[in-house]
Amino acid sequence: MTLLTGDSALLMPRCGPYDMILADPPYGDTALAWDRRVSGWPAKARAALKPGGSLWVFGSLRSFLATGAEFRDAGWKYAQELVWEKQNGSSFHADRFRRVHELIVQFYRDDAPWSCVYNDVPTTPDARGRTVRRKHRPPHMGLIDAGQYVSEDGGPRLMRSVIAVRNAHGRAIHPTEKPVALLEILIRTSCPPGGLVGDWFAGSGAAGVACRLAGRRYLGCEIDPVMAQRARDRIASVLPLGGDAAS
Repeated sequence: MTLLTGDSALLMPRCGPYDMILADPPYGDTALAWDRRVSGWPAKARAALKPGGSLWVFGSLRSFLATGAEFRDAGWKYAQELVWEKQNGSSFHADRFRRVHELIVQFYRDDAPWSCVYNDVPTTPDARGRTVRRKHRPPHMGLIDAGQYVSEDGGPRLMRSVIAVRNAHGRAIHPTEKPVALLEILIRTSCPPGGLVGDWFAGSGAAGVACRLAGRRYLGCEIDPVMAQRARDRIASVLPLGGDAAS
């Protein structure tokens, strides 16, 4: 578990190759001083990724429309997108819908077929195979038995592309902190056990915590030295519960 301090475009390419890259760059959607789009990193990330790896990027539709050509020209192919549904959300103006979601887009290298990209398909255990309904009415008096129908569990089903996870408001140490539970889903899906995750905009270090829980190796980079140290302390305080994560 390592978290560097500095410019990720300069430091992170030297430390690959990565099995998976996670990026939560500034979206450029607001007038806040820190919310400025960072250019050039998609090409450097592609060069640092293994052919069978993939890149997950957080962003708004506005940010992806503005940077789509950069991803294409850098040699990335689109795989799929997820919608992170969060409670409360944010709204900058009273004349717009309250935004309670963010997009998470998966890309992979254009020189690798999708069949070669690591992908551990996530499932949830809430599928319902069928419902068996009784063909007779229960007696009006006396023993009524178990009821009118029995639902049988159909086993696991594919996780849906809209994932509801509470945001980190109230306990976040970074203004755009992502929940560990959400990041762990992405990491388990796209990085093999023991593989290396590159977190190019580390922020609070939440991805490092997720890697520690999932048994993946982690290398992050944060440009703010104060935040970088807070992230290191946070990651170091978490025991590796999900496997043999390097420390």
